[in-house]
Amino acid sequence: LSKQDIFSLLDLSLQKGGLIKGDKIIGTLRNLVGETLIENLPIPFTAVAADIQAEKEVWLNNGPLFDAIRASISLPLFFTPFNHNGVLLVDGGVLNPVPIAPTFNDRTDLKIAVNLGGAVADVKQVESKAEPANERPFLHQKVAGFIDSLRDGSVAALGLDWGMYDVANQSFDAMQSTIARQKLAVYPPDIIIEIPRNACGTLEFDRADEMIELGRATALQHISN
Repeated sequence: LSKQDIFSLLDLSLQKGGLIKGDKIIGTLRNLVGETLIENLPIPFTAVAADIQAEKEVWLNNGPLFDAIRASISLPLFFTPFNHNGVLLVDGGVLNPVPIAPTFNDRTDLKIAVNLGGAVADVKQVESKAEPANERPFLHQKVAGFIDSLRDGSVAALGLDWGMYDVANQSFDAMQSTIARQKLAVYPPDIIIEIPRNACGTLEFDRADEMIELGRATALQHISN
Protein backbone atom coordinates (compact mmCIF):
# COMPACT_ATOMS: atom_id res chain seq x y z
CA LEU A 1 0.00 0.00 0.00
CA SER A 2 1.16 3.50 -0.81
CA LYS A 3 0.41 6.50 1.36
CA GLN A 4 -2.18 7.58 -1.20
CA ASP A 5 -3.84 4.13 -0.97
CA ILE A 6 -4.02 4.52 2.81
CA PHE A 7 -5.58 7.98 2.54
CA SER A 8 -8.25 6.60 0.21
CA LEU A 9 -9.29 4.03 2.85
CA LEU A 10 -9.75 6.57 5.64
CA ASP A 11 -13.44 7.40 6.05
CA LEU A 12 -13.68 10.25 8.53
CA SER A 13 -16.24 9.95 11.30
CA LEU A 14 -18.51 12.68 12.64
CA GLN A 15 -18.89 10.80 15.92
CA LYS A 16 -16.92 11.74 19.03
CA GLY A 17 -15.56 8.24 19.63
CA GLY A 18 -12.82 8.35 17.00
CA LEU A 19 -11.54 9.92 13.77
CA ILE A 20 -12.10 6.97 11.41
CA LYS A 21 -15.19 4.79 10.91
CA GLY A 22 -13.25 1.88 9.39
CA ASP A 23 -16.03 0.88 6.96
CA LYS A 24 -13.85 1.32 3.87
CA ILE A 25 -11.04 -0.81 5.27
CA ILE A 26 -13.34 -3.65 6.29
CA GLY A 27 -15.25 -3.37 3.01
CA THR A 28 -12.01 -3.75 1.07
CA LEU A 29 -11.09 -6.87 3.07
CA ARG A 30 -14.55 -8.35 2.48
CA ASN A 31 -14.15 -7.81 -1.26
CA LEU A 32 -10.76 -9.54 -1.22
CA VAL A 33 -11.66 -12.52 0.97
CA GLY A 34 -15.44 -12.74 0.94
CA GLU A 35 -17.81 -12.98 3.88
CA THR A 36 -16.47 -15.67 6.21
CA LEU A 37 -17.42 -17.15 9.57
CA ILE A 38 -14.60 -17.68 12.07
CA GLU A 39 -15.73 -21.24 12.79
CA ASN A 40 -15.30 -22.11 9.09
CA LEU A 41 -11.65 -21.06 8.93
CA PRO A 42 -9.10 -23.85 8.27
CA ILE A 43 -7.29 -23.14 11.58
CA PRO A 44 -8.69 -21.95 14.93
CA PHE A 45 -8.73 -18.17 15.27
CA THR A 46 -9.58 -15.81 18.12
CA ALA A 47 -9.66 -12.03 17.88
CA VAL A 48 -9.29 -10.21 21.18
CA ALA A 49 -11.12 -6.96 21.84
CA ALA A 50 -11.76 -4.98 25.01
CA ASP A 51 -15.08 -4.05 26.60
CA ILE A 52 -14.10 -0.66 27.97
CA GLN A 53 -17.22 -0.27 30.11
CA ALA A 54 -16.87 -3.65 31.84
CA GLU A 55 -13.04 -3.37 31.74
CA LYS A 56 -12.54 -6.92 30.47
CA GLU A 57 -11.22 -8.81 27.47
CA VAL A 58 -13.69 -10.18 24.92
CA TRP A 59 -12.62 -13.24 22.93
CA LEU A 60 -14.26 -13.44 19.51
CA ASN A 61 -13.92 -16.99 18.16
CA ASN A 62 -17.17 -17.44 16.26
CA GLY A 63 -19.44 -15.42 14.01
CA PRO A 64 -18.50 -13.05 11.15
CA LEU A 65 -14.73 -12.80 10.74
CA PHE A 66 -14.67 -9.14 9.76
CA ASP A 67 -16.83 -8.06 12.68
CA ALA A 68 -14.22 -9.62 14.96
CA ILE A 69 -11.38 -7.95 13.07
CA ARG A 70 -13.11 -4.56 13.11
CA ALA A 71 -13.62 -4.82 16.87
CA SER A 72 -10.04 -5.86 17.54
CA ILE A 73 -8.46 -3.04 15.50
CA SER A 74 -10.45 -0.24 17.14
CA LEU A 75 -7.45 1.75 18.32
CA PRO A 76 -8.74 4.39 20.76
CA LEU A 77 -8.90 7.95 19.39
CA PHE A 78 -8.25 6.73 15.85
CA PHE A 79 -11.04 4.20 15.07
CA THR A 80 -14.53 4.57 16.48
CA PRO A 81 -15.47 1.75 18.92
CA PHE A 82 -17.29 -1.22 17.36
CA ASN A 83 -20.82 -2.00 18.50
CA HIS A 84 -20.93 -5.78 19.00
CA ASN A 85 -24.38 -6.93 20.12
CA GLY A 86 -24.87 -3.71 22.05
CA VAL A 87 -21.40 -3.73 23.63
CA LEU A 88 -18.81 -1.13 22.63
CA LEU A 89 -15.49 -2.80 21.88
CA VAL A 90 -12.04 -1.36 21.26
CA ASP A 91 -8.61 -2.78 20.42
CA GLY A 92 -7.84 -5.70 22.75
CA GLY A 93 -4.30 -4.40 23.14
CA VAL A 94 -5.66 -1.82 25.57
CA LEU A 95 -5.92 -4.60 28.18
CA ASN A 96 -3.69 -7.31 26.72
CA PRO A 97 -1.16 -6.58 23.93
CA VAL A 98 -0.02 -10.25 23.76
CA PRO A 99 -3.18 -12.37 24.22
CA ILE A 100 -1.83 -15.88 24.82
CA ALA A 101 -4.55 -17.05 27.22
CA PRO A 102 -7.06 -17.97 24.44
CA THR A 103 -4.64 -20.68 23.24
CA PHE A 104 -4.00 -22.37 26.58
CA ASN A 105 -6.74 -24.98 26.20
CA ASP A 106 -5.60 -25.84 22.67
CA ARG A 107 -3.55 -28.96 22.06
CA THR A 108 -0.37 -27.62 20.49
CA ASP A 109 3.22 -28.78 20.12
CA LEU A 110 4.60 -25.27 20.54
CA LYS A 111 3.26 -21.90 21.59
CA ILE A 112 4.88 -18.95 19.83
CA ALA A 113 4.07 -15.37 20.87
CA VAL A 114 4.95 -12.20 18.96
CA ASN A 115 5.45 -9.15 21.16
CA LEU A 116 5.30 -5.92 19.17
CA GLY A 117 6.26 -3.95 22.28
CA GLY A 118 9.84 -5.15 22.45
CA ALA A 119 12.78 -3.06 23.64
CA VAL A 120 13.55 0.05 21.63
CA ALA A 121 16.18 -0.68 18.99
CA ASP A 122 19.01 1.66 18.06
CA VAL A 123 18.05 2.04 14.42
CA LYS A 124 18.99 4.76 11.94
CA GLN A 125 16.15 7.22 11.59
CA VAL A 126 15.15 7.68 7.97
CA GLU A 127 13.08 10.74 7.17
CA SER A 128 10.47 9.95 4.54
CA LYS A 129 9.58 12.66 2.08
CA ALA A 130 6.29 14.26 2.99
CA GLU A 131 3.62 14.50 0.33
CA PRO A 132 3.11 18.02 -0.98
CA ALA A 133 -0.02 19.44 0.62
CA ASN A 134 -1.62 20.17 -2.74
CA GLU A 135 -1.48 16.46 -3.67
CA ARG A 136 -3.68 15.49 -0.72
CA PRO A 137 -7.47 15.57 -0.91
CA PHE A 138 -8.89 18.82 0.47
CA LEU A 139 -10.56 17.10 3.46
CA HIS A 140 -7.32 15.41 4.46
CA GLN A 141 -5.51 18.75 4.32
CA LYS A 142 -8.06 20.18 6.75
CA VAL A 143 -7.71 17.24 9.16
CA ALA A 144 -3.91 17.38 9.02
CA GLY A 145 -3.99 21.11 9.66
CA PHE A 146 -6.34 20.66 12.61
CA ILE A 147 -4.10 18.03 14.21
CA ASP A 148 -1.03 20.22 13.67
CA SER A 149 -2.82 23.09 15.39
CA LEU A 150 -3.20 20.97 18.55
CA ARG A 151 0.50 20.71 19.27
CA ASP A 152 1.25 20.70 22.98
CA GLY A 153 3.20 23.81 23.94
CA SER A 154 4.62 22.14 27.05
CA VAL A 155 6.25 19.46 24.92
CA ALA A 156 7.50 22.00 22.40
CA ALA A 157 9.17 23.85 25.30
CA LEU A 158 11.32 20.77 25.84
CA GLY A 159 12.64 21.01 22.30
CA LEU A 160 10.64 18.02 21.02
CA ASP A 161 8.66 18.38 17.79
CA TRP A 162 5.80 16.23 19.05
CA GLY A 163 2.14 16.83 18.42
CA MET A 164 -0.74 15.71 20.59
CA TYR A 165 -1.05 12.42 18.69
CA ASP A 166 2.66 11.67 19.11
CA VAL A 167 2.45 12.12 22.87
CA ALA A 168 -0.67 9.97 23.15
CA ASN A 169 0.84 7.27 20.93
CA GLN A 170 4.14 7.18 22.82
CA SER A 171 2.26 6.95 26.12
CA PHE A 172 0.07 4.15 24.77
CA ASP A 173 3.15 2.23 23.58
CA ALA A 174 4.81 2.53 26.99
CA MET A 175 1.64 1.35 28.73
CA GLN A 176 1.26 -1.62 26.37
CA SER A 177 4.89 -2.63 26.81
CA THR A 178 4.48 -2.77 30.59
CA ILE A 179 1.21 -4.75 30.36
CA ALA A 180 2.77 -7.15 27.85
CA ARG A 181 5.62 -8.02 30.23
CA GLN A 182 3.12 -8.74 32.99
CA LYS A 183 0.93 -10.93 30.77
CA LEU A 184 3.92 -12.87 29.42
CA ALA A 185 5.03 -13.58 32.99
CA VAL A 186 1.61 -15.08 33.79
CA TYR A 187 1.19 -16.98 30.49
CA PRO A 188 4.73 -17.81 29.33
CA PRO A 189 4.87 -19.19 25.76
CA ASP A 190 7.52 -21.59 24.50
CA ILE A 191 9.05 -18.96 22.21
CA ILE A 192 8.74 -15.16 22.38
CA ILE A 193 9.56 -13.22 19.21
CA GLU A 194 10.36 -9.66 20.26
CA ILE A 195 9.86 -6.88 17.70
CA PRO A 196 11.26 -3.45 18.73
CA ARG A 197 8.35 -1.12 19.40
CA ASN A 198 10.07 1.65 17.45
CA ALA A 199 10.49 -0.49 14.33
CA CYS A 200 7.44 1.08 12.76
CA GLY A 201 4.90 3.77 13.52
CA THR A 202 1.33 2.81 14.40
CA LEU A 203 -0.11 4.09 11.11
CA GLU A 204 2.79 3.37 8.73
CA PHE A 205 0.89 0.77 6.71
CA ASP A 206 2.92 1.69 3.61
CA ARG A 207 5.90 -0.06 5.23
CA ALA A 208 4.14 -3.44 5.30
CA ASP A 209 6.67 -5.25 3.08
CA GLU A 210 9.54 -4.00 5.25
CA MET A 211 7.81 -5.11 8.46
CA ILE A 212 6.91 -8.54 7.04
CA GLU A 213 10.57 -9.10 6.19
CA LEU A 214 11.65 -7.94 9.66
CA GLY A 215 9.16 -10.35 11.24
CA ARG A 216 10.31 -13.24 9.06
CA ALA A 217 14.01 -12.67 9.79
CA THR A 218 13.40 -12.21 13.53
CA ALA A 219 11.22 -15.34 13.70
CA LEU A 220 13.85 -17.46 11.93
CA GLN A 221 16.50 -16.18 14.33
CA HIS A 222 14.44 -17.10 17.42
CA ILE A 223 13.31 -20.48 16.11
CA SER A 224 16.81 -21.50 15.01
CA ASN A 225 18.07 -20.77 18.53
